[in-house]
This record gives sequence, structure tokens and C-alpha cells, in this order.
Amino acid sequence: MADTPQSRGDASPTPEEPEATGRDAEAAASTRQEGTDAATATATGEDAKVGFGQGGRKTGTSADVLPDVDGLGEDAPPFWRRIASERWGTGRAGLIMGGIILALGIALTGFQLYIALRAGLDARQQRLMHLMLVMLMVFIIMPPFKKGKAEGNPVTFVLGAVLDLVMVVATVVVSFYPIVFQTELARRAGAYTDMDWIMGAVAIVVLMEATRRAVGLVMVILVGAFLYYAWVGPMIPGQFGHSGATYERIATHTYLGNDGIYGLTLGVVVTFVFVFILFGALLSKTGGGNFFVGLAYVLTGRMVGGPAKGAVLGSALMGSVSGSAIANVVTTGPFTIPLMKKVGYKKHDAAGVEAAASTGGQVLPPIMGAGAFLMAERLGIPYADIVKVAIIPAIMYFALMFLFVDILARKHNVGVMQKDDIPKLGIVMRAGWHFMAPLILLIVLLLNYVPPTQAGLAACGALLVVAMLRAGSRLNFRDFLEIFVMAARSTLPVSVACAVAGIIVGMVGLTGLGLVFSDVLVNAFAGNLFMTLVMVALASLILGIGLPVTASYVVLVILAGPALEQLGLALIVAHMIVYWLSQDSNVTPPVAFAAFAAAGIANSKPMRSGVSAWKFAKGLYLIPLLMAYSALMEVDGPVLDLVIAIVTGSVALAAGAMAIEGYFLRRTMLGERIALGLSAALVLIAPEWTGWTESLLSVQVASHWFVLAGTVACTVLIGLQVINHRRDKAKGLVAPLGEPQPDTDAKTEAKVG
Repeated sequence: MADTPQSRGDASPTPEEPEATGRDAEAAASTRQEGTDAATATATGEDAKVGFGQGGRKTGTSADVLPDVDGLGEDAPPFWRRIASERWGTGRAGLIMGGIILALGIALTGFQLYIALRAGLDARQQRLMHLMLVMLMVFIIMPPFKKGKAEGNPVTFVLGAVLDLVMVVATVVVSFYPIVFQTELARRAGAYTDMDWIMGAVAIVVLMEATRRAVGLVMVILVGAFLYYAWVGPMIPGQFGHSGATYERIATHTYLGNDGIYGLTLGVVVTFVFVFILFGALLSKTGGGNFFVGLAYVLTGRMVGGPAKGAVLGSALMGSVSGSAIANVVTTGPFTIPLMKKVGYKKHDAAGVEAAASTGGQVLPPIMGAGAFLMAERLGIPYADIVKVAIIPAIMYFALMFLFVDILARKHNVGVMQKDDIPKLGIVMRAGWHFMAPLILLIVLLLNYVPPTQAGLAACGALLVVAMLRAGSRLNFRDFLEIFVMAARSTLPVSVACAVAGIIVGMVGLTGLGLVFSDVLVNAFAGNLFMTLVMVALASLILGIGLPVTASYVVLVILAGPALEQLGLALIVAHMIVYWLSQDSNVTPPVAFAAFAAAGIANSKPMRSGVSAWKFAKGLYLIPLLMAYSALMEVDGPVLDLVIAIVTGSVALAAGAMAIEGYFLRRTMLGERIALGLSAALVLIAPEWTGWTESLLSVQVASHWFVLAGTVACTVLIGLQVINHRRDKAKGLVAPLGEPQPDTDAKTEAKVG
């Protein structure tokens, strides 16, 4: 799911890249927890063996033809031992802590399966137990200090262990207090005792410490700012002032209220998200990830930019069932990035392609990021309705990425994969066709409005059955234990981020900040939708520096969502726009979580990889404009309007990509780039052009005329590129990709342009 740094679980973390020294220390820590905490060490070497059937594991079955994306051999220690050794070493302490991590992982996953199958506890008790187990794992796995590991400073290591013990005890106490005294707390609701608010204060402190370790210091500072704002309200002048709240009320509202730590935000993870995290862990362990990556390369390997297109398609397939950008990177990246480098892509471009493609996994159904489940709950609509409106924009995002990597391959004369390096489709399908059945079942169930939890459980059951029927994907007892721990480990940053985001939700509700902020946002730009969208995008970029995607979405939607609704957008459209914009924390410097994880695999500079990822992921900014200004989201509206929105939007996105990259089939001249950019803008924000022409020229021009003009102009400019390319090819001025291109002097280039 969203923000999960290690849904693969089959690899060990990578130390912080030495090239990342320019980042803020806490941002680096956050990145490490969010992304580079994942398995990248096995593929960072320049000489890593990549290709089909070249992995370290052999099963003696048809599955051996598939790529082995994790690269671990048969003698690799169990997953719980690997993550324990990262902090506690390989000695006796590591063995003991590994056993504790195993026990907690089994307890957390087992508890989640119990409540999914039986629902024997009320919602608050479920959330209390879930967060308790999550925070216990956080305090054991993640060190409190940078040098708090076994191989670090001994004094710091001991101090860290003592702090962990205090946090563990406090976690258990504040988690069981509302359960043990449930009747008494209900009886005195609104008239809480000193012990109640003290427990609330302790719970906030404990959760903030877990957040610092699992998410990052920036999130802690942001939450602290909201708590402080709730307390000092009477001292704030102007619109943002409010009556204020005592620290006793803040503590009890956060701890015992319906909007707080144990509110809806955490409830979505407990009820829906964990089941799909488990599905992703099961798919990874059975080899389903290998199949999807292999299938992607078989379908795209012979195309221009084949390895990069394979990375895009593979990330789309994996993202549709994992819903996590960083999990996608560490799942597919160790295979896709070396292959891209092998055919000629630059290191930072290979990392950028993988990061941008993996980010698209969070917006692609059937399993989107955790924010999509939150969206369904906040809107009070079935998750299937979210899937229906999300599928077309997601496909357009990946189509745009396909175009970007095609342009990049032609621009840098990147060769294609050798025919002998790619097995036939039939061979790959024979090795993993059975993995398609659970995915198809999941899609059918979701589209038929089966509750997500039940659909996820059915998909897990189907995947388990088909995997056990074939020797190449059959699981043993240790594999089952690893799946339990992998799923539990992957949920840590998700659950902690959603729990602490609940504090922000509670403070916004307590102070009325959401309505005030929306009113200010609308009035500041005189009701102009475009400028409001720009401000929301900038706010998302700023929040993304320190917040994971889900937390960024929660904060943005409670502050800016009402403003977008006031400006005429449907509520689901406003939420979807905010959800898309919140994805930029994965690919936008200075902190680009997915890009930095990919940089570790590609052995490239993190910041340069982040810039490349940001360029390739332009769809995150452009497609929300189509959502706001066209019928792209109106899947239940007139079919013709939807088709027009898709066709014109696709042409505009293609023109925008060419303008950004300055290339298509040949280099574009400056005038062409400007014309392409303006033509795309006519389509993307057509209603704004109507307002501008009326204001400046006092002429009323309907928006559909701007859409038509922009589409025609984009089509003509793209067509000229195709015609000129074919003419050059006929004259022998274009050689096959990967071969030296004939020199064309400036006169020829100017003439062609």
C-alpha cells in the first residue's frame, strides 16, 4: 500500500548513499525509513547479473525462466533475522530480537486475519490493538539514534535500548487503558479525569516518537504545530484565531475522541489496507512479481526503449496489486534498472523511469494507495466507484510515460534488447499464467461492489491455492512465516503515518481551521480555479518534503478540499486531484522517496535521479488539470463527452511531453516547442482561456472551441514530425537505433525544422 517501504521483504536495507549528503539530516532519515530502508543492496553493483533465468534461486521448474528480481540465494537467512540483524547485530541479541520480531509479526498479521474473518472486536478495540502491535515493532526494529545500532557507539546503543524499553511499556499501558476502563470512560465522557488526560498526553508522546522513527522528524514538527495552534488560538489575531482549547481537552480529544489517533484515518488501514498489504507480500513470496516483470519485458522488449517500457509496464502490473511506489521500486527495480543501463540509458534516467513508473502504481486500480481507501470512507461511497473513475486517468499516466521513455530512447540513440535475451510469450505464460487468476478475481469482485476486505481475502485465498498447485510457486512453512512478518513490517510506516495524521484531523475539527483555510484560499484568488490548483500543487510539494503520500493527502484534503468544492468541482474530483498531487513526494526533489530508493539501485546521484523522475512523472500535474476542466472523470455521463475528453487530453499530453523533452522522432526547434506547449495548454485549461479572452478582449468564446483548436494544432505539429522523419529515413539520414546516426549539419536540421 501507500508509503510501505518494504513490501517485498526479500532483501536487506541499503546504507545511506554517500551522495545524499546535501539533504537535511532528518529528511535523509525519513527517506531511509520510507524508501532506502528497502532491499537494494543486491542490485547496486555494476556487474550484477541481470536477465531471464539468471537469478540465484533454481526450482527445477518452468518458473526458472522468469527473472529473479530479489536476487537472494537459497542460503539467505529468514526475513525476521535479516531485519533484526540490521539493528541488533548477528549475535545473541540479534537472535533474540529476531524471535521477538517473528512473534510480533505473526501476532499482528494473525490479529488482522482474525478481525477480517470474524470481526469479534469493536472498531476502537481493533485500532488500539493494531496500533499497539505496530508501535512495538517500530520500537524494536527502528533505532532511536543514527548510531544506536549494535555496530555503532556502545553508549548510544544502550541508551537506545533503555528508551525502547520505556516506549514499549508506555505503549502497552496507553493501549490497554481504554480497553480495561471502557465502561467507565463511556460513563464520564466529556468529564474526563486527570488520569485520562495524562494517559492521552503519554499516548501522543509515544506516537510522536514512533512517527519520528518510522516517518520522519518533519511529520512530528507538523503535528506539533497543529497541537500548538489548537492551544494558542485566542492569542492569534484575524481569521485564523479561535477560542482555543486547554491541554487537557487536546489530550483527551486526541486520545479518546472519535477524531484523533484512533479515528477513521487509522481505521481504514486496520479494516481495508492491511489485507492488500498481505496480498502483496504473498504475491512477492510466491514469485508473482517475477512473472509480472517477465511478462512486461516479453511484451515490450522488442520495442524502442524496450527495457524502460518494460519497467513502466512491469511497475504498472505490480503497482496494480501493491499500491506502493517504494515497494514497486524495490520489487522491480533490481531487475529493470540494470537492464535499462545495459542497453544505454543513463544511470539517473534509469532510476527516474523506475521511480516515476512505480509512483503510477499508487493511482492504478485495482489496489491503489491507502489514500484511495481513505477517500472512499471520507466520501461515503463504495471503493468500486473510486476504481471506476481512477482507471482512465491512470492508463493515460502510463501511456504518457511510455511516450517519455520512447522519446528518451530516440533522443539518446538507445539500442533495443537482443532477441535472444527475451523468451517467447508462451514460455513466460506457461511459467506464471496461474498468477493472473487471483488478480482477475480481485478486479471482478471489486467492480461488483464486494467490500474491499472480502475481495482482498478472496484474492489472497485464490493466490494461495494456485501457488500451492505448482512446484515453482509452492510455499513451505518458513515461507508462510516470512509472509506474516513481511506484511507486518510493510504496514509500519503506513499505520503510524495514518495514526498521527488522525491528530491533525482532530485538531482541524476542534479549531475549525479547515473552513477558515478554504475560505482564505478561495478569496485570495478571487475564485480562480487554476490559481487555486497551482497553490494546492505547491502546498503538496512543500508537505511532500517531509510527509509520506497518505499523510500528505489527508492534510491537503481537509484543508484544500472544501475550497475546490466551493469552486464548482465535484467532491470526488476534488479528492482525486488532491490524491494525485500528493504523489509528488515520491518523485519531486529535494526529498523524492521513490527516486532516492531507485538511485540506490542504479548507483546514481539521488538528486539527479529525483530530477529525472520529476520530469517523467509530469502526468501527476497535467492529468489533474484534465480532471478539473474536462469530462475525464464523468464515467457515468455521456459517452461522447468522455471519449472527446480522452482523445483530446491524450493528444495534449503527447504534445506537452514533446515540448518538455524537446524531441520526438527528431529534435524540435524552439518555435516548435513553444507552439506545442501553447497548443497543449489550450486543451488542458480550456475554460480558463474563455475567461481570459472575455476579460481582455470582451469576446465570448466557448471552451470547446479552444479544445478543438488546441487539438488540431497539436495533431498538425505531431504529424509534421512524423512526415519529416519518414522523409529523412527515405533519404538515409536516419539509422536504426543503437547504431551511429549520420551527421546532419545545421542547414539540414534547419531545413527539416
